[in-house]
Amino acid sequence: MGTGPGTGSDKTGDSDSGRGVGLGLALVSAIAFGGSGVAAKPLIEAGLDPLHVVWLRVAGAALVMLPVAWRHRGLLRSRPALLAGFGLLAVAGVQACYFAALSRIPVGVALLIEYLAPALVLGWVRFVQRRPVTRAAALGVVLAVGGLACVVEVWAGLSFDAVGLLLALGAACCQVGYFVLSDQGSDAGDDAPDPLGVIAYGLLVGTAVLTVVARPWGMDWSVLAGDADLDGSAVPAWALLTWIVLIATVVAYVTGVLSVRRLSPQVAGVVACLEAVIATALAWVVLGEHLSAPQVIGGAVVLVGAFIAQSSAPAEPVVPGAVPDAETELSHSESSS
Repeated sequence: MGTGPGTGSDKTGDSDSGRGVGLGLALVSAIAFGGSGVAAKPLIEAGLDPLHVVWLRVAGAALVMLPVAWRHRGLLRSRPALLAGFGLLAVAGVQACYFAALSRIPVGVALLIEYLAPALVLGWVRFVQRRPVTRAAALGVVLAVGGLACVVEVWAGLSFDAVGLLLALGAACCQVGYFVLSDQGSDAGDDAPDPLGVIAYGLLVGTAVLTVVARPWGMDWSVLAGDADLDGSAVPAWALLTWIVLIATVVAYVTGVLSVRRLSPQVAGVVACLEAVIATALAWVVLGEHLSAPQVIGGAVVLVGAFIAQSSAPAEPVVPGAVPDAETELSHSESSS
C-alpha cells in the first residue's frame, strides 16, 4: 500500500501547496459526507426504510460512475482484490454495519464507536506496518475522539448491547479499510491504480452486496414521487436523493480518496472526524435540531484535534545509529524493524 502513512503528509511531493490541496479535499469530503444526514432524514420520515435510502445512495452513485468504471476496466485484471476490498469494506461494510448497529444501540454511541477509526488507523500503522507515528497525530486522535463523545452526547444513551457494540466496531474497522485501501499504490507513480476507477468499481461491488442486504424490491418507490418535509418546507424527494447521490456520495468519495493520496491516512482520518461535527451543525441549521453547550464545546475540541494532527511534522523511520526525535515520534523502539 504505497509508502505507508508514516512517510509523510504529502504523497505527491513535499510542497506546502500539495499538503494544502490534500487538506482542502479532506475538508470537502467531510462536508459532503456530513451533509448526507440532513437529506436522508426527511426521506426516512416520508416513509423510506433507512437501508433502502442507503441502497439508493450507493446504487445511484454507481450508476453515475458507470462510464468511469468502463474507462478503467483494466483494473478488473490488474487490481481485482483492491476493487473487491474497497467495495466490501469502504462502501458496503461501513453502511451495513452502522445501520445494523443502530437497530440495537443509540445513534450517539454507534457514531462514536465508528469514529474510533482514526485511532485504529494509528494502531494499524504502528503495530502492523511497524512504522513510526507522530505524537501530534496521536494527540489529535485523542482530542478528536473526546470531542466526538461530546458532540454525539454519548452519555445520553448509554446502554450495553454486546452485538450492537460489535457491529459498530465492525463499522469502524471497515472505515479503517477505507483509509488504508485509499492509500493503496500511491507510491507507484504512473502504475498507481486510478482513484476514480477504484471508487467506481467499489460502488458497483457495494451495490451488489447492499442489494442482498437491503432487498430494494420491497421499497415504496412512490415516496420518491412526492415531497418530503425539510424543517417545515416541502422539498421534492427526488431532489434530496439527487443531493445524497451526487454530493454526499460521489463527491464525498472522490475527494476523500484523493485526500488520502495527498495526506497520510492517519491525518486524513482525524480530519474526517469533522464529518460528525458538520452533520450535527447542518442538522441545527437545516433541520432546527439545536445544539447543547457540550456539543458546541465538543465540536471545538474536534477542530483543535484535527488541526494538531494535520499540522504535525511527518514521522520518519529511524536510521540506525541516529538519535530519534523524542518530540515527534510516539515510539521508536520498533521503528527500524
